[in-house]
Amino acid sequence: MPIVGGLDIHRQQITFDYVDTVTGELRCGQIGQADRQRLVAWLRKSFAGRDDVAFAVEACTGWRYVSEELAGANIAVHLAEPAETAAARGRKRRAKTDRSDARLLRELLEAGRLPECWIPPAYLLECRALLQTYQDLRAEHTAWVQRIHAVCFHQGAEALGQGGVSTAQGRARVERIAEGQLSAAGQVQVATAARILDALEIELEALRRRLVEAAKHLRGATALRQRVYGVGPIGALAFTCWLGGAGRFSSARKAVRFCGLDITVYSSAGKRAPGRLSRQGPPILRWCAYEAGITHARASAPDHAYYATVKARIDGKRAALAEARKIVRTVSHILTELGEDALSWA
Repeated sequence: MPIVGGLDIHRQQITFDYVDTVTGELRCGQIGQADRQRLVAWLRKSFAGRDDVAFAVEACTGWRYVSEELAGANIAVHLAEPAETAAARGRKRRAKTDRSDARLLRELLEAGRLPECWIPPAYLLECRALLQTYQDLRAEHTAWVQRIHAVCFHQGAEALGQGGVSTAQGRARVERIAEGQLSAAGQVQVATAARILDALEIELEALRRRLVEAAKHLRGATALRQRVYGVGPIGALAFTCWLGGAGRFSSARKAVRFCGLDITVYSSAGKRAPGRLSRQGPPILRWCAYEAGITHARASAPDHAYYATVKARIDGKRAALAEARKIVRTVSHILTELGEDALSWA
Protein backbone atom coordinates (compact mmCIF):
# COMPACT_ATOMS: atom_id res chain seq x y z
CA MET A 1 0.00 0.00 0.00
CA PRO A 2 1.49 3.37 -1.00
CA ILE A 3 -0.22 5.09 1.95
CA VAL A 4 0.17 3.49 5.39
CA GLY A 5 -1.02 5.03 8.63
CA GLY A 6 -2.22 4.63 12.19
CA LEU A 7 -5.21 6.03 14.07
CA ASP A 8 -5.26 6.54 17.85
CA ILE A 9 -8.89 6.70 19.00
CA HIS A 10 -10.21 8.70 21.94
CA ARG A 11 -13.63 10.04 22.80
CA GLN A 12 -12.62 13.65 22.18
CA GLN A 13 -10.39 13.21 19.14
CA ILE A 14 -8.78 10.79 16.70
CA THR A 15 -5.07 11.29 16.12
CA PHE A 16 -3.75 10.24 12.72
CA ASP A 17 -0.26 9.60 11.42
CA TYR A 18 0.28 8.36 7.85
CA VAL A 19 3.01 8.33 5.24
CA ASP A 20 3.06 8.12 1.47
CA THR A 21 5.67 5.43 0.89
CA VAL A 22 6.18 6.58 -2.72
CA THR A 23 6.85 10.27 -2.13
CA GLY A 24 7.94 10.01 1.51
CA GLU A 25 5.42 12.67 2.57
CA LEU A 26 4.44 12.34 6.24
CA ARG A 27 1.27 13.83 7.71
CA CYS A 28 -0.06 13.83 11.26
CA GLY A 29 -2.78 15.68 13.10
CA GLN A 30 -6.13 15.26 14.84
CA ILE A 31 -9.80 14.92 13.97
CA GLY A 32 -11.56 16.94 16.69
CA GLN A 33 -14.78 15.74 18.35
CA ALA A 34 -14.51 12.21 17.01
CA ASP A 35 -17.75 10.86 15.53
CA ARG A 36 -18.89 9.25 12.28
CA GLN A 37 -19.71 12.48 10.46
CA ARG A 38 -16.37 14.15 11.10
CA LEU A 39 -14.46 10.96 10.33
CA VAL A 40 -16.32 10.51 7.03
CA ALA A 41 -15.66 14.14 6.09
CA TRP A 42 -11.93 13.72 6.78
CA LEU A 43 -11.73 10.48 4.79
CA ARG A 44 -13.47 12.05 1.80
CA LYS A 45 -11.21 15.08 1.92
CA SER A 46 -7.99 13.10 2.25
CA PHE A 47 -8.49 9.83 0.36
CA ALA A 48 -11.45 10.19 -2.01
CA GLY A 49 -11.08 7.93 -5.05
CA ARG A 50 -8.04 6.04 -3.71
CA ASP A 51 -7.88 2.31 -3.13
CA ASP A 52 -4.23 2.04 -2.07
CA VAL A 53 -4.57 3.15 1.58
CA ALA A 54 -4.18 1.06 4.75
CA PHE A 55 -4.66 2.12 8.37
CA ALA A 56 -4.00 0.37 11.68
CA VAL A 57 -6.51 0.88 14.50
CA GLU A 58 -6.09 -0.31 18.06
CA ALA A 59 -8.84 -2.63 19.33
CA CYS A 60 -10.08 -0.27 22.04
CA THR A 61 -13.47 1.34 22.56
CA GLY A 62 -14.61 3.05 19.36
CA TRP A 63 -12.81 0.80 16.89
CA ARG A 64 -16.07 -0.55 15.46
CA TYR A 65 -17.41 2.61 13.86
CA VAL A 66 -13.93 3.68 12.76
CA SER A 67 -13.28 0.35 11.02
CA GLU A 68 -16.72 0.44 9.39
CA GLU A 69 -16.12 3.89 7.93
CA LEU A 70 -12.60 3.00 6.79
CA ALA A 71 -13.91 -0.09 5.01
CA GLY A 72 -16.73 2.01 3.51
CA ALA A 73 -14.11 4.38 2.09
CA ASN A 74 -12.30 1.43 0.44
CA ILE A 75 -9.43 1.63 2.93
CA ALA A 76 -7.77 -1.53 4.23
CA VAL A 77 -8.31 -1.88 7.99
CA HIS A 78 -5.89 -3.64 10.34
CA LEU A 79 -7.06 -4.10 13.94
CA ALA A 80 -4.21 -4.14 16.46
CA GLU A 81 -4.22 -6.18 19.68
CA PRO A 82 -3.72 -3.59 22.50
CA ALA A 83 -1.51 -5.58 24.89
CA GLU A 84 0.85 -6.91 22.23
CA THR A 85 1.01 -3.50 20.59
CA ALA A 86 2.04 -1.93 23.89
CA ALA A 87 4.70 -4.63 24.33
CA ALA A 88 6.02 -3.89 20.84
CA ARG A 89 6.76 -0.34 22.00
CA GLY A 90 9.62 -1.63 24.11
CA ARG A 91 11.02 0.19 27.12
CA LYS A 92 9.53 3.61 27.70
CA ARG A 93 12.15 6.29 27.02
CA ARG A 94 9.97 9.35 26.58
CA ALA A 95 6.48 10.62 27.31
CA LYS A 96 3.66 8.57 25.81
CA THR A 97 1.30 10.74 23.72
CA ASP A 98 -1.56 10.23 21.27
CA ARG A 99 0.77 11.17 18.44
CA SER A 100 3.38 8.63 19.51
CA ASP A 101 0.65 5.95 19.73
CA ALA A 102 -0.53 6.70 16.19
CA ARG A 103 3.07 6.70 14.96
CA LEU A 104 3.74 3.34 16.61
CA LEU A 105 0.72 1.79 14.86
CA ARG A 106 1.89 3.19 11.53
CA GLU A 107 5.46 1.94 11.99
CA LEU A 108 4.34 -1.55 13.01
CA LEU A 109 1.99 -1.79 10.05
CA GLU A 110 4.62 -0.47 7.67
CA ALA A 111 7.16 -3.01 8.94
CA GLY A 112 4.69 -5.90 8.84
CA ARG A 113 4.97 -6.44 12.62
CA LEU A 114 1.47 -5.33 13.69
CA PRO A 115 -0.14 -7.89 16.08
CA GLU A 116 -3.54 -8.13 14.43
CA CYS A 117 -6.98 -9.07 15.79
CA TRP A 118 -9.80 -10.69 13.90
CA ILE A 119 -12.57 -8.33 12.74
CA PRO A 120 -15.89 -10.22 13.01
CA PRO A 121 -18.83 -9.71 10.63
CA ALA A 122 -21.42 -7.11 11.63
CA TYR A 123 -24.03 -9.65 12.72
CA LEU A 124 -21.54 -11.26 15.14
CA LEU A 125 -20.73 -7.84 16.58
CA GLU A 126 -24.46 -7.34 17.19
CA CYS A 127 -24.68 -10.71 18.97
CA ARG A 128 -21.61 -9.85 21.03
CA ALA A 129 -23.18 -6.57 22.12
CA LEU A 130 -26.36 -8.35 23.24
CA LEU A 131 -24.36 -10.99 25.10
CA GLN A 132 -22.34 -8.33 26.92
CA THR A 133 -25.57 -6.55 27.89
CA TYR A 134 -26.93 -9.84 29.22
CA GLN A 135 -23.78 -10.31 31.28
CA ASP A 136 -24.04 -6.76 32.66
CA LEU A 137 -27.67 -7.32 33.68
CA ARG A 138 -26.76 -10.60 35.35
CA ALA A 139 -23.98 -8.95 37.34
CA GLU A 140 -26.32 -6.15 38.39
CA HIS A 141 -28.98 -8.68 39.42
CA THR A 142 -26.46 -10.58 41.56
CA ALA A 143 -25.29 -7.33 43.18
CA TRP A 144 -28.83 -6.38 44.27
CA VAL A 145 -29.47 -9.88 45.65
CA GLN A 146 -26.28 -9.55 47.70
CA ARG A 147 -27.45 -6.14 48.96
CA ILE A 148 -30.64 -7.70 50.33
CA HIS A 149 -28.65 -10.41 52.13
CA ALA A 150 -26.26 -7.77 53.50
CA VAL A 151 -29.07 -5.57 54.86
CA CYS A 152 -30.73 -8.52 56.59
CA PHE A 153 -27.45 -9.67 58.12
CA HIS A 154 -26.47 -6.15 59.19
CA GLN A 155 -29.69 -5.77 61.16
CA GLY A 156 -29.60 -9.27 62.64
CA ALA A 157 -32.49 -10.77 60.69
CA GLU A 158 -32.73 -14.52 60.17
CA ALA A 159 -30.75 -15.98 57.28
CA LEU A 160 -32.52 -16.07 53.93
CA GLY A 161 -30.77 -19.23 52.80
CA GLN A 162 -29.78 -20.29 49.31
CA GLY A 163 -32.15 -19.00 46.63
CA GLY A 164 -33.93 -16.90 49.23
CA VAL A 165 -34.52 -14.03 46.81
CA SER A 166 -34.69 -15.81 43.46
CA THR A 167 -38.10 -17.47 43.78
CA ALA A 168 -41.60 -16.14 44.41
CA GLN A 169 -41.74 -17.98 47.74
CA GLY A 170 -38.37 -16.58 48.72
CA ARG A 171 -39.41 -13.04 47.79
CA ALA A 172 -42.53 -13.35 49.96
CA ARG A 173 -40.37 -14.59 52.84
CA VAL A 174 -38.05 -11.62 52.41
CA GLU A 175 -41.01 -9.24 52.66
CA ARG A 176 -42.22 -10.97 55.84
CA ILE A 177 -38.76 -10.79 57.42
CA ALA A 178 -38.37 -7.14 56.43
CA GLU A 179 -41.67 -6.17 58.05
CA GLY A 180 -40.96 -8.01 61.28
CA GLN A 181 -37.21 -7.77 61.78
CA LEU A 182 -35.85 -4.72 59.96
CA SER A 183 -35.90 -1.02 60.77
CA ALA A 184 -37.85 1.45 58.64
CA ALA A 185 -34.76 2.30 56.61
CA GLY A 186 -33.96 -1.38 56.17
CA GLN A 187 -37.46 -2.04 54.87
CA VAL A 188 -36.99 0.75 52.31
CA GLN A 189 -33.67 -0.75 51.25
CA VAL A 190 -35.15 -4.21 50.74
CA ALA A 191 -38.27 -2.92 48.97
CA THR A 192 -36.14 -0.79 46.62
CA ALA A 193 -33.88 -3.74 45.83
CA ALA A 194 -36.90 -5.98 45.18
CA ARG A 195 -38.39 -3.52 42.68
CA ILE A 196 -35.07 -3.22 40.84
CA LEU A 197 -34.77 -7.01 40.76
CA ASP A 198 -38.22 -7.27 39.21
CA ALA A 199 -37.25 -4.79 36.48
CA LEU A 200 -33.94 -6.56 35.84
CA GLU A 201 -35.64 -9.95 35.56
CA ILE A 202 -38.03 -8.62 32.92
CA GLU A 203 -35.13 -7.27 30.85
CA LEU A 204 -33.12 -10.47 31.33
CA GLU A 205 -35.96 -12.67 30.16
CA ALA A 206 -36.61 -10.56 27.07
CA LEU A 207 -32.92 -10.52 26.19
CA ARG A 208 -32.57 -14.23 26.84
CA ARG A 209 -35.37 -15.05 24.40
CA ARG A 210 -33.64 -12.95 21.76
CA LEU A 211 -30.28 -14.65 22.32
CA VAL A 212 -31.80 -18.14 22.28
CA GLU A 213 -33.48 -17.35 18.96
CA ALA A 214 -30.16 -16.18 17.50
CA ALA A 215 -28.44 -19.35 18.76
CA LYS A 216 -30.97 -21.48 16.88
CA HIS A 217 -29.91 -19.99 13.54
CA LEU A 218 -26.12 -19.85 13.96
CA ARG A 219 -24.67 -23.17 12.78
CA GLY A 220 -21.71 -23.14 15.13
CA ALA A 221 -23.96 -22.60 18.14
CA THR A 222 -26.28 -25.41 17.01
CA ALA A 223 -23.33 -27.80 16.66
CA LEU A 224 -21.97 -26.94 20.11
CA ARG A 225 -25.34 -27.49 21.77
CA GLN A 226 -25.62 -30.90 20.16
CA ARG A 227 -22.06 -32.10 20.72
CA VAL A 228 -20.84 -30.57 24.02
CA TYR A 229 -22.47 -31.62 27.27
CA GLY A 230 -23.49 -28.71 29.50
CA VAL A 231 -23.33 -25.99 26.83
CA GLY A 232 -26.70 -24.25 26.51
CA PRO A 233 -27.93 -21.82 23.85
CA ILE A 234 -26.39 -18.69 25.36
CA GLY A 235 -23.07 -20.39 26.02
CA ALA A 236 -23.01 -21.86 22.52
CA LEU A 237 -23.75 -18.45 21.01
CA ALA A 238 -21.02 -16.77 23.07
CA PHE A 239 -18.41 -19.39 22.19
CA THR A 240 -19.25 -19.15 18.49
CA CYS A 241 -19.18 -15.35 18.46
CA TRP A 242 -15.75 -15.10 20.10
CA LEU A 243 -14.02 -18.37 19.20
CA GLY A 244 -15.53 -19.21 15.80
CA GLY A 245 -14.03 -18.69 12.37
CA ALA A 246 -11.39 -20.45 10.29
CA GLY A 247 -7.88 -20.13 11.70
CA ARG A 248 -8.94 -18.16 14.80
CA PHE A 249 -6.54 -20.08 17.07
CA SER A 250 -3.58 -22.22 16.11
CA SER A 251 -4.16 -24.42 19.16
CA ALA A 252 -6.92 -25.08 21.70
CA ARG A 253 -4.61 -23.89 24.49
CA LYS A 254 -4.67 -20.40 22.99
CA ALA A 255 -8.48 -20.47 23.09
CA VAL A 256 -8.32 -21.30 26.81
CA ARG A 257 -5.90 -18.42 27.30
CA PHE A 258 -8.19 -16.09 25.34
CA CYS A 259 -11.06 -16.98 27.69
CA GLY A 260 -8.92 -16.09 30.71
CA LEU A 261 -9.05 -19.60 32.20
CA ASP A 262 -5.33 -20.38 32.11
CA ILE A 263 -3.25 -20.26 35.29
CA THR A 264 -0.80 -17.37 35.59
CA VAL A 265 2.24 -18.01 37.77
CA TYR A 266 4.99 -15.57 38.79
CA SER A 267 8.33 -17.17 39.57
CA SER A 268 11.68 -15.49 40.30
CA ALA A 269 14.90 -16.55 42.04
CA GLY A 270 13.38 -19.79 43.27
CA LYS A 271 10.34 -18.07 44.73
CA ARG A 272 6.95 -18.84 43.27
CA ALA A 273 3.68 -17.00 43.97
CA PRO A 274 0.44 -19.02 44.03
CA GLY A 275 -1.17 -19.44 40.63
CA ARG A 276 -4.27 -17.46 39.70
CA LEU A 277 -6.63 -17.13 36.74
CA SER A 278 -5.47 -14.60 34.19
CA ARG A 279 -9.08 -13.35 33.74
CA GLN A 280 -8.35 -11.78 30.38
CA GLY A 281 -10.89 -11.76 27.59
CA PRO A 282 -14.69 -11.33 27.77
CA PRO A 283 -16.10 -12.21 31.23
CA ILE A 284 -19.13 -13.86 29.65
CA LEU A 285 -16.90 -16.56 28.15
CA ARG A 286 -15.55 -17.49 31.60
CA TRP A 287 -19.08 -17.51 33.01
CA CYS A 288 -20.40 -19.74 30.20
CA ALA A 289 -17.46 -22.14 30.49
CA TYR A 290 -17.73 -22.31 34.29
CA GLU A 291 -21.49 -22.91 34.19
CA ALA A 292 -20.96 -25.69 31.65
CA GLY A 293 -18.24 -27.18 33.86
CA ILE A 294 -20.52 -27.26 36.91
CA THR A 295 -22.99 -29.50 35.05
CA HIS A 296 -20.45 -32.33 35.26
CA ALA A 297 -21.22 -32.58 38.98
CA ARG A 298 -24.29 -34.59 37.87
CA ALA A 299 -23.83 -38.32 38.08
CA SER A 300 -25.21 -38.65 34.54
CA ALA A 301 -22.54 -36.34 33.06
CA PRO A 302 -20.08 -38.04 30.69
CA ASP A 303 -17.05 -36.71 32.56
CA HIS A 304 -18.44 -36.98 36.09
CA ALA A 305 -15.65 -39.33 37.23
CA TYR A 306 -12.96 -36.73 36.51
CA TYR A 307 -15.02 -33.98 38.19
CA ALA A 308 -15.53 -36.13 41.29
CA THR A 309 -11.83 -36.99 41.46
CA VAL A 310 -10.74 -33.34 41.36
CA LYS A 311 -13.44 -32.33 43.83
CA ALA A 312 -12.34 -34.99 46.31
CA ARG A 313 -8.69 -33.98 45.92
CA ILE A 314 -9.18 -30.18 46.02
CA ASP A 315 -12.72 -28.73 45.91
CA GLY A 316 -15.78 -28.34 43.67
CA LYS A 317 -14.80 -24.93 42.31
CA ARG A 318 -11.43 -26.20 41.10
CA ALA A 319 -13.16 -29.21 39.56
CA ALA A 320 -15.59 -26.95 37.67
CA LEU A 321 -12.70 -24.83 36.39
CA ALA A 322 -10.84 -27.92 35.21
CA GLU A 323 -13.95 -29.06 33.35
CA ALA A 324 -14.38 -25.54 31.93
CA ARG A 325 -10.91 -25.70 30.36
CA LYS A 326 -11.66 -29.09 28.84
CA ILE A 327 -14.95 -27.73 27.44
CA VAL A 328 -13.23 -24.70 25.88
CA ARG A 329 -10.66 -26.98 24.22
CA THR A 330 -13.45 -29.20 22.87
CA VAL A 331 -15.38 -26.16 21.65
CA SER A 332 -12.26 -24.83 19.92
CA HIS A 333 -11.71 -28.13 18.08
CA ILE A 334 -15.34 -28.27 16.92
CA LEU A 335 -15.36 -24.68 15.68
CA THR A 336 -12.02 -25.20 13.91
CA GLU A 337 -13.45 -28.28 12.24
CA LEU A 338 -16.48 -26.30 11.04
CA GLY A 339 -14.37 -23.35 9.85
CA GLU A 340 -16.24 -20.44 8.31
CA ASP A 341 -19.39 -22.57 8.17
CA ALA A 342 -19.70 -22.11 11.95
CA LEU A 343 -20.49 -18.44 11.38
CA SER A 344 -23.21 -18.96 8.79
CA TRP A 345 -26.95 -18.78 9.45
CA ALA A 346 -28.94 -22.02 9.16
